[in-house]
Amino acid sequence: MRTQDRPGDSEKDPAPVAPPPEAVAGAAADRVFALEAEVAQLKEAVTSHAVVDQAIGSLVALARVTPDQGWAVLKEVSQHTNVKLRQVAETVLLWARTGDLPEEIRTALEEALISRRASAGRPVARSRFNAAGPGHSGH
Repeated sequence: MRTQDRPGDSEKDPAPVAPPPEAVAGAAADRVFALEAEVAQLKEAVTSHAVVDQAIGSLVALARVTPDQGWAVLKEVSQHTNVKLRQVAETVLLWARTGDLPEEIRTALEEALISRRASAGRPVARSRFNAAGPGHSGH
């Protein structure tokens, strides 16, 4: 007489049924697809991160802010212009290379930098963004 069922009792535990090969292949294909999508997202994130870091470096050099302030400026400009952060960073890099800066981004960037200078106790003067960089008249 048995008092409890135990694994391995042939009359109680039928052999596990393997899923059909098509189901296994379909699940594997789904997993491969998901991993490929994740890899693509990670590659995009690495590229975006590099662009943002370069833009922060440009602001550090050209606008004389700290890296943390540069990050805050990029975020603020992105929020105030409703332009994605990466696009703002790309625009800042283009400005650093060519001096070209769209009016909307220029205005938001000036305002963000002025507020940083004021909070740091530095003299507040309206920067002029052009090919010579911030604070230069270009003459």
